[in-house]
Order: sequence, then structure tokens, then C-alpha cells
Amino acid sequence: MRLILLNGEFAVCKLGSLMEIDFKADFVFFAKTDDELSLVCQADKVPKDAIATEADWKALKIEGVLDFSLTGVISAISSALAESKIPVFVVSTYNTDYVLVKKAYLISALAALRKIGCSIVE
Repeated sequence: MRLILLNGEFAVCKLGSLMEIDFKADFVFFAKTDDELSLVCQADKVPKDAIATEADWKALKIEGVLDFSLTGVISAISSALAESKIPVFVVSTYNTDYVLVKKAYLISALAALRKIGCSIVE
């Protein structure tokens, strides 16, 4: 499996409104449920009106378009990182998945992923 380390840092935010989201930014993942609005974005694009922000994330994109019938992709990655005591935040899109790890764990995360056979494009 090939993973691409995305440039920059990312943040996970809890929002009170949609007004400040920069939907023209390169990376915007927005979720709305019955009780919250969440956003994953580049750290420099965090809305000013964010209620809470968890910053200092680095993102790894699984290369290619993943077929919906594939199984175990996220499980393999998250298991390898869990064994190394590395917390993750996963974002899925129609095409692929993104695994976010805290910047402080990045070197250890890359080593754990390489150990299970992942190649990393930095």
C-alpha cells in the first residue's frame, strides 16, 4: 500500500456555524450530524469562530481510488499504529481514505507503517 504524506499541518475543529469555512481551500472535510458540525482543514484555514480546535495533525492519503468492496485497509493501518501507541483520526471520502496522526508521532508512525509494508511518498 502506498501512502502520500500531505504538505502542511491540519486541524480538527468543532464549529458553531458554516459561515467561516473556506470551501475553496485545498483540503476541507466537513461533517454535520444532529448535534455537531465538524471540520478537518489545513491548520492555517481554521475558522475564526471555531468552538474547539485540535491542531498539529499530519495527514497521510492512501494513494489511488479505493473500491468500496475492499476490506481491512484502515484496519491494517490503525492496528499497526495502535501497536505503536499512536492515536489516529481517519477521514474517508468517496475515492480514498486519509489517516491523520499528531505531528509529535509522525516519525514513529511512518516507521510503523513501513514495517507492515507501506511505502510512503514524502
